[in-house]
Amino acid sequence: MRHVTHVGIVVCSNSSRARRFAATPVAASVCRRPSIPESAEFTEPTQYTVTLKEGLTFANGNELTSSDVKFSFDRQLEIADPNGPSSLLYNLESVEAPDDLTVVFTLASEDDQTFPQILSSPVGPIVDEDVFSPTELTSSEDIVEGNAFAGQSAITDYTENELIRYQAFEDYNGLLEAAETDVVTAQYFTEETQLKLAVQQGDIDLAFRNLSPTDLGDLREDENVTVHDGPGGEIRYMVFDFNSQPFGADTEDADEEQALAVRQAAANLLDREALSDEIYQGTYTPLYSYVPEGLTGAVEPLREMYGDGEGGPDAEAAASVLEDAGIETPVELNLQYSPDHYGSSSDEEYAMIESQLEADGLFEVNLQSTLWDTYNSERVEGVYPAYQLGWFPDYSDADNYLSPFFQEDNFLVNGYSDAEVQETILAQSSTADEAERTALIEEAQELVAEDLSTLPYLQGAQVAVSANDIEGVTLDPSFKFRYAPLTR
Repeated sequence: MRHVTHVGIVVCSNSSRARRFAATPVAASVCRRPSIPESAEFTEPTQYTVTLKEGLTFANGNELTSSDVKFSFDRQLEIADPNGPSSLLYNLESVEAPDDLTVVFTLASEDDQTFPQILSSPVGPIVDEDVFSPTELTSSEDIVEGNAFAGQSAITDYTENELIRYQAFEDYNGLLEAAETDVVTAQYFTEETQLKLAVQQGDIDLAFRNLSPTDLGDLREDENVTVHDGPGGEIRYMVFDFNSQPFGADTEDADEEQALAVRQAAANLLDREALSDEIYQGTYTPLYSYVPEGLTGAVEPLREMYGDGEGGPDAEAAASVLEDAGIETPVELNLQYSPDHYGSSSDEEYAMIESQLEADGLFEVNLQSTLWDTYNSERVEGVYPAYQLGWFPDYSDADNYLSPFFQEDNFLVNGYSDAEVQETILAQSSTADEAERTALIEEAQELVAEDLSTLPYLQGAQVAVSANDIEGVTLDPSFKFRYAPLTR
């Protein structure tokens, strides 16, 4: 899900005074624009061959070779953590390391148009096989102690959900620019207001992620800080668990058609404009598609298929769907959200969604909240019939809003599986012709809109707030915050 909480960035610059900023906590990546490789290309329709640079090392002095690359990807597939990025490797069959500098990725489908981008995503960081476990998650303490980093900076101090301190890695030999500062600290805040005050008062130099619309409005009027706006790939959506939702597969009155009718009724009742205007003051905009606006292949099937056909809600349509399916109303729906992970506005957001679903007596919503640490584990266990999630893209391509969600082994683990959807998603990823691929991306969204595995409703922009003398703030559509260019 690629989630991040509120972050205040403390920069320790090359000068003697401690200041604020942060560096990226990745080891090394193999990407479409090669970073640790000399070259990376398709050598056969199902083989992507990478040749590494010579002399690469981790910060602990260990050599970084093709064996570490193979280990890193084999490890992702072996652990397959439901909250991790392993689902991105759906097309990877095997990884071989014929010599110290060569890596060969063998794919299931030919001409994969997305695989180079996947290698630059969160599934691509290369880890030290002498430090990391091949079969289970390695503790943060062991990682920091092992100094197993090969990116622009190494982590020298880490306290979960509180603080990360980075030290510039002098032997970094990747594509990106070297870190502009020697020592960097990122501090995590649980309350948006605390983050706002910290950047206003100069306790931190830069604030990033999930400031409330009200706080952002105040900060835009503050002459002592600069608000930076960037393109947004973030989406907010509701997930339906196909096993535990009303009439789901594991319920006493399981009925596939009635379960679909419940999802369709909810889609007919959702008022995205109200959520955008009243809760987020336009900082999030209505989303009627699975692929957000601005990406190739984005269409709006949810606007046309549900509600009034123009983006608004339609209670009569919702009532008709339930009646035609033989469902007595109100339908009892357990709806869960996290009050601490997506910002304090989540309380208002889901209170409004509850009122929208209940307004015409079609639903009786049992709205409950759970703190993120528990929420993140319980949601994959089928505990929540319907629940809140957000998505920050791994790479700027429509595939990243399709494959992780709707392939059979998806990270949602919500019981959804449709052969035609999967075939269409696989086809688009291996179609070189741009027009043909766009058509397949559009088709996949239409198919998923009929099933309503998830219900997208908002698309957000990126915002960072910095002290006026901080330069190099860079926001890009893939939601990767660029720490290294930051300087005072």
